[in-house]
Amino acid sequence: MAERRSGSVQASNGKATSAGTAYNIDLNSFSTRLKKFYSHWNEHKSDLWGSVDVIAIATPPPSEDLRYLKSSALSTWLLGYEFPETIMIFMEKQLHFLCSQKKASLVEVLKTSAKEAVGVDVVIHVKVKTDDGSTQMDAIFRAIRAQSTPTIGHLAKEVPEGKLLDTWSGKLKNSGIELSDITYWLSDLFSIKDSVELTNVKKAAFLTASVMKNVVVPNLENVIDEEKKVTHSSFMDDTEKAIVDPTKAKVRLRPENVDICYPPIFQSGGKFDLRPSAASNDDYLHYDPPSVIICAIGSRYNSYCSNLARTFLIDANAQQSKAYGVLLKAHEVAISALRPGNKISDVYQAALSVVEKDAPDLVTKLTKSAGTGIGLEFRESGLSINAKNDRILKQGMVFNVSLGFQNLQSPEDKPKNQEFSLLLADTIVVGEKPEVVTSLSSKAVKDIAYSFNEDGDDNEEEERPKVKADAHGLETLSKTTLRSDNQEISKEELRRQHQAELARQKNEETARRLAGGGSGSGDNRTASRTSTDLIAYKNVNEVPPPRDCMIQIDQKNEAILLPIYGSMVPFHVATVRTVTSQQDTNRTCYIRIIFNVPGTAFNPHDANTLKFQGSIYLKEVSFRSKDPRHISEVVQGIKSLRRQVVARESERAERATLVTQEKLQLAGNKFKPIKLFDLWIRPVFGGRGRKMPGSLEAHVNGFRYSTSRPDERVDVMYGNIKHAFFQPVENEMITLVHFHLHNHIMVGTKKTKDVQFYVEVMDVVQTLGGGKRSAYDPDEIEEEQRERDRKNKVNMDFQSFVNRVNDLWGQPQFSGLDLEFDQPLRELGFHGVPYKSSAFIVPTSSCLVELIENPFLVITLAEIEIVNLERVGLGQKNFDLTIVFKDFKRDVLRIDSIPSTSLDGIKEWLNTTDIKYYESRLNLNWRQILKTITDDPQSFIDDGGWEFLNMEVSDSDSEQSEESDQGYEPSDVQSESESLSGSDSESLVESEDDEEDDEEEDSEEEEGKTWEELEREASNADREKGGESDSEEERNRRKTKTAFGKGRAPPPVSSSSAKRPLPSSSAKRPLPSSRRFSGSSSIKRPKNR
Repeated sequence: MAERRSGSVQASNGKATSAGTAYNIDLNSFSTRLKKFYSHWNEHKSDLWGSVDVIAIATPPPSEDLRYLKSSALSTWLLGYEFPETIMIFMEKQLHFLCSQKKASLVEVLKTSAKEAVGVDVVIHVKVKTDDGSTQMDAIFRAIRAQSTPTIGHLAKEVPEGKLLDTWSGKLKNSGIELSDITYWLSDLFSIKDSVELTNVKKAAFLTASVMKNVVVPNLENVIDEEKKVTHSSFMDDTEKAIVDPTKAKVRLRPENVDICYPPIFQSGGKFDLRPSAASNDDYLHYDPPSVIICAIGSRYNSYCSNLARTFLIDANAQQSKAYGVLLKAHEVAISALRPGNKISDVYQAALSVVEKDAPDLVTKLTKSAGTGIGLEFRESGLSINAKNDRILKQGMVFNVSLGFQNLQSPEDKPKNQEFSLLLADTIVVGEKPEVVTSLSSKAVKDIAYSFNEDGDDNEEEERPKVKADAHGLETLSKTTLRSDNQEISKEELRRQHQAELARQKNEETARRLAGGGSGSGDNRTASRTSTDLIAYKNVNEVPPPRDCMIQIDQKNEAILLPIYGSMVPFHVATVRTVTSQQDTNRTCYIRIIFNVPGTAFNPHDANTLKFQGSIYLKEVSFRSKDPRHISEVVQGIKSLRRQVVARESERAERATLVTQEKLQLAGNKFKPIKLFDLWIRPVFGGRGRKMPGSLEAHVNGFRYSTSRPDERVDVMYGNIKHAFFQPVENEMITLVHFHLHNHIMVGTKKTKDVQFYVEVMDVVQTLGGGKRSAYDPDEIEEEQRERDRKNKVNMDFQSFVNRVNDLWGQPQFSGLDLEFDQPLRELGFHGVPYKSSAFIVPTSSCLVELIENPFLVITLAEIEIVNLERVGLGQKNFDLTIVFKDFKRDVLRIDSIPSTSLDGIKEWLNTTDIKYYESRLNLNWRQILKTITDDPQSFIDDGGWEFLNMEVSDSDSEQSEESDQGYEPSDVQSESESLSGSDSESLVESEDDEEDDEEEDSEEEEGKTWEELEREASNADREKGGESDSEEERNRRKTKTAFGKGRAPPPVSSSSAKRPLPSSSAKRPLPSSRRFSGSSSIKRPKNR
C-alpha cells in the first residue's frame, strides 16, 4: 500500500489505464468538469469565490501518509489523477500548468478540449528535475499581472512541501498581489456529485459493508466463540488486507482501484475514542460480558471515500441496551432528515430531539457532530452536521452520518466494563428518500447483540453457547449440551421470560394494526371465476348444413349440432356438463348430454347466466342410435373438444390475473450470462410430449430457463423474487435452486408462485435379484464411488452458480432488492404433515420451507403473527403446529403429526427467532377465532389479546384436566345400561360395580408397572385380537368440534377386542389426550378422575 500511495493516484473515472508510465485522461470527463468549474466560478464569483480573478492550486509531492488535501482532490476531480508537484493556474482566458516533462506530455492532449469547453488556452511550463521552477513561475506571474488589479485565490491552509512548492509560496507572498483563501468554497464545488462520482461512492460503500459483513463479523464471532486472545491491531491488519484485496470480502473490484480511508479502528475494554483519527491499540479484544466492541472501517474506490461503524454488544446489561436503542433511533431519524431543501442543522436537531425525549440523561454524552460530507475527501469542510450549519441540502450530496455516545458509565465490578461508548456510522446519498449505501451491514439489535449461557458448575469447564442473529433475523445455536438439571431449568426460565416479553410486544403490535385497520374482516374465499362470452356462431348463415340428421361436432367453432325436431340446433361445447353413452340388450345405443343450467349444484353463476335471467334452459337431451361406433366417436369427440376449451379458458382466466412483469434484458455484451445446464423444472410444462431438460441463465435483470423446444421458456425477474433458496443433496435425491415469488407467473399453462430447478443426483434403483451383494463387492464399491463423485460435482456446479449470482446481486443496482440465496438449516429441521403427506420441514434464515415434496411449503417468518402448538400434553407421541399470519384474512396453516421429540427444538427455534408461541391441549377452530377477532377487534384488545391462549394464566390445572377429558370423549357414547345390554364386548374402563376388576387393578398397582409397560401390554393385546385395524393417521384425523376447538375422538371400536382393565393408579390421574382406545364402544371414565 505504501508503494501505491507514493505514486500517482489511480484514475477516478475508471477509464484511464496504465502501462508502465503511460496514462490516459478521460477527455469527456475533463471537458464536463472544467465547464462545471468555470460555471460555478462565474456564477458565485462575488459571494463564494471572494471576487478572485485567478485561482492557483499547487499539489504537494507524493507521500506514504494518508492525507486529504483540497489541491489533490481538485487534481483528481478534474484530471482523473492526482498530479503531484504540479501548479495549476486558472484564469479567464488561460489555464497554466507548471510540471515535469512526463506530466506535460499527459496534459498536452487537453488543449483542444479546454478550448472547446470554456474557451481557454492551455499553457504548459516544463521544469527540469533539478530546477526549482523560478523561471517558469516568473512567466506565470507576468501573465497574471497582465490582468488589471488581479486577486489570486489559493489554499491558505495547506502547508507547502518540497522545493517547488516552497519556491512558489515565497513568490506568491512577495508578489504584492492580493490573496484570498478559497478552501471553503472548493468544498461547495465538490459537494454535489454527478452520476460517475455517485457510482464510485456506492462501490466504495459496497466494499466497506461487505468487509464488515463477510470479514469483520465472522472474525469477531470466531474469536469470541473460541475464546481466543487477539489484539485490536491484529484485527486492524486483517481488515486492511481484506479492503485492499476485495476478493477476501467476496467483492469483485480491481485491487488497483481500492484503498483504505484510514486504518480500521477496533476498540473495547473501556478505552474508546470516537474520532476518525483514533487508532487501534495493542490491547487484547475484551469480550467478557457485559462488554462493548466498536468497529469502524472506511474504504475508497477511485479515490472516493465511504465510512461505516458498528457497535457490538456482548451480554449487554439494561443500561447498554437502552442506550443503544436510543442511539439507533436517533441515527435513523438523522438519516431520514437528509432530504433536499432541509438545513444541515435540522439533521442534528432531529437526532438531538430523540435523545432529549427518550434519554435526557444522555444528551451531554451525545457527540457534538452527527457526521460530515464525504467524497474525494473523508471530511468535506463546510458540510459538518452540527447544530450551527445552516447550509441547504441538495440532491446528490453524500454524507457520512456518524453518531455516538461517549464515556457512559456502567455499574459493573470489572474495571474494563465500567465505562463504554457507542458509535454508529453509515454513508448516505441525499435524495427524496435518502439512500443508505452501506445498508448491507445491519445495525439492528438482533444482528449486533450476542448472548452467552454461562455454566453454573465451577468444577466443570465453562461452556457458553453463542446465540447470534444473522442478517435476516434467524439465530443460529451452537451445538452445546446443557450438563445439569439446573441448567435445563435456567434455560427454560430464560425462554419463558423472553416469551413473556414477546407476548407483550405482539399484543401491542396487533392492537396498533387492528386499530389502524390493517386486517379487516372477511374470509379468505376467492370469488367465483366469471367466464367470457362464448359464442359458437354469430348468425344463422355460419351454421354448417345438416348431414343426414346426425349429431355433428364443429371443431373450428367449438360447437356441437344436435338434431331436434328435424333442425340442427347448435350448442357451444362449454355449455355441456357431461356426456355419456350406454348400450342395451337389443344393441341399441343411447347418448345422454347434460348441460350446465343455472341453479343446479356445482354450477357457478357466470356472466352469461346473469345476462339471460328470464330465459328457458335445456337441461338434458338423449338420443338413440343403432350405430354404436358413431355414438362412441361422438362421445369421445365432445369430451376431447370440451377438455380443450376448458383448458384454454382456464389458462386465459389465470393469465388475466397476472401482474405484468418487466421485460428480460439479455446479458449481451455487458457480461457473460451465468449458466447452469441439464436442469429439470417444477412445475413441469404442459403437453404430452417427452419431457426435456433445459438450462438456467442469469441475465441483467432476471433468469431465463429454456429447453430445446421454442415454446418451453420461463423468465423469472429479479424484482419478482421474494426468496431464493439453494439446497444441496444430502438425504434426498436432488440438488435444487428454488424461487418463491412476489407475484404469480405462468409456467406452461400453470399459474404458480414457486419455481424450482433441480438435478437428480442419484437414481432410485431396485435390485431385481433376491441375493444380497457383499459389502466388499468391487462393483458395489465402484458404483458407490461414482455416486459420490456425481453428487460432489453437481453440488459444486450449483454452489458455483449460486456464488456468482450472489456476487451479481451484491452490486449496488440490486441493493434495494435484498436478494441472496438462502440455504436450509437441516440441523433445525423436523418431520410433519403440512398438506397430505409427511415431509421434512426445514427453517432458513428468513423462512420455514419444504422444497422436496409437491406442493412446496414456503412460509415467510416476518409474516407470522403467532404459533400455537396443539395437542401438547403428557404422553403424547405427536403434536400439531398451527401458524397464524398477520393477515387475519389468510387461513392458518396446520402442520400435523410432528414427533414430540422435536418439541423442545421447535420451541427453542421459535424463541430465538422472536416468534411468540403458545401451547394448547386441543386443536382450535381458528376460522371462528379469527372471525371473532376481526368482527370486534376492540374486545379482543381489551381482553388481553392473544393471552387467552396462555394455559398458565387462563385455567387452573383441574379445569384443564376436565377440558382434556372432554376433548377425547367420543360423541357416540351410549348410556351405561345401553352399553351393557347392547354390546357383546366388554367395556374398556370398567364401572364402579366391578369389584373383581378393582381388585385386579389394586394388585397391578402394587406390582408397580409403569405407564409405558401398560401401553405396551395394551398394544400387544390389541394386535392379538385385531383391535388395531385402523391406522394411526386415521385415528389422528378424527376430531369432534367444541365451542372454540376440536377434541380428538377415538376410532370405531371392534367387538372382538379383549377386555383390558386399567390399574387404579392410572384412574387417579387424568389420561393423556393422545391415548387411543381400542375395545368396546361402552367407554366410562375411571371412578377417581
